[in-house]
Amino acid sequence: MATLKVPVGPADHSQGPADAAVTLVEYGDYECSHCGHAYPIVKALQKRLGKQLRFVFRNFPLREIWCYGFRAYEESQFQTQLSGRLDTIPEFFPV
Repeated sequence: MATLKVPVGPADHSQGPADAAVTLVEYGDYECSHCGHAYPIVKALQKRLGKQLRFVFRNFPLREIWCYGFRAYEESQFQTQLSGRLDTIPEFFPV
């Protein structure tokens, strides 16, 4: 099992209970096709594990590779500020 250098905290976008048996952290770019391919896998894991899984999405825009990824990151932060909720992860996938 890996240990994160920056532990999951209240500022993270997360879905699932904080005391879940498993925490899955994805560092993703909304424009990245690999992240888009992971999306249905994560959704299937969430469905299968239910409350045993906490999913955390950390924005990691790859500005050097994708031209709109940073803009999507900014939009996701704006949506979070409007809603005041960190348990919502914008549904920008599939790519």
